[in-house]
Amino acid sequence: MFTDLAAGRRLSVGTDALHLLAGAGVGIVGGALGVALLWLALGRLGLGEILGTTTQLAAVVGVAAGCDLLRGDSGLIAAIVMGAAMAALPGLDLPVRRPFFETLVSLIIGVLFVLISATVTPASLHHVVLPALALTAVLVLGVRPLVAALATLGSGLKRRERVFLGWMAPRGIVAASTASTFSADLAAKGIGGAQRILPATFVVIVATVLLYGLSAVPVAHRLKVTRPSRSRPLLVGGAPWVVELGRVLRGLGLEVLMWAGEPEQRDGITAAGLDLAPGELLATAAGEGAELEGITCVLLLTDEDDFNALAATLLRSETGPEVYRLAERAQGRGVVAPFMDKHKGGVLFGPALSGQALARRHGSGAAIAVRPAGTALEPGHDLLFTVDDAGRLLPAITRTAAGPTPTGRAITLGPAA
Repeated sequence: MFTDLAAGRRLSVGTDALHLLAGAGVGIVGGALGVALLWLALGRLGLGEILGTTTQLAAVVGVAAGCDLLRGDSGLIAAIVMGAAMAALPGLDLPVRRPFFETLVSLIIGVLFVLISATVTPASLHHVVLPALALTAVLVLGVRPLVAALATLGSGLKRRERVFLGWMAPRGIVAASTASTFSADLAAKGIGGAQRILPATFVVIVATVLLYGLSAVPVAHRLKVTRPSRSRPLLVGGAPWVVELGRVLRGLGLEVLMWAGEPEQRDGITAAGLDLAPGELLATAAGEGAELEGITCVLLLTDEDDFNALAATLLRSETGPEVYRLAERAQGRGVVAPFMDKHKGGVLFGPALSGQALARRHGSGAAIAVRPAGTALEPGHDLLFTVDDAGRLLPAITRTAAGPTPTGRAITLGPAA
């Protein structure tokens, strides 16, 4: 009898080992096929960020699902194999990390809300709408103001700002994912009312999003917590002419922020009474790792042409602040800057006003002056910026769109003394 039990146990262990090896084999083979597919798509077809990211997601999901159909739990092994191989293979231009995760998050959120909307039927809302609206009122008028008041206690925020924080709290992805995760399991275990969790959450999400979305702007204006439309530029560079430009812009009512890498330049910015941005350049300009919300444009004004060109390429995005750089030296010196596409705009002033030329001219006595916008410039004067009546900073770039001459004040650079 004991011999039969031992033999059966050995047979069971052997069968489990074979199943494990079979699943690993399916996952490894599927992962290899997925790597070959991605290598062909990304390495040979030259897909851009958007298509490349979509292709990655589609390949991983498709290969993992196919492996799971052939052998349970082998899809995870295939996904791991694909990720490790794609990170190690040379010659692949993988999409950068931020677009990948932005696309992944958008996809997950979209799928989640579609699934929730498809699950919640009109019949399931009959006995839920009124209690859910009452719950929404409690959340909006009671819970959120109390939580915001406790969280901002001693924070230094003004009373109007604390009130606005107490008003804004739209429910969304967290509530939806939590409800969809636990409601089905609770209902399967016979917990009373568990089947109403998801419809009630759906009503709360819709109600809070509509309420806060429609009232955010009027409430912000009512409480006077809106940021003015005036520009808030970030000036990158610490040369004397850049510091003087910062003082001129601040004198016109703009909230100027500056950054420089050299300690002497940072000391000069501080001595001039201008706000100095902390942190490293990319984190500072992008608002990562520093409190720089509200930056409307980044002006790259250093003497290093390649640095300006590379930083402009890295910082420019569809949703971020506008990025401008100085033109490179007329001789075309530099490794990167002469090959940048000037036709995309974003190059300040004119080809003769490089960082070195501006520094020499300012060092020779040229002054940065303010005059009414739209007036003719005298010989030897160059237009740098225009600040319109609303406080918006308009740089003089090498390629400008046709339009009316703005009103306000013009910032010019005079001739050398």
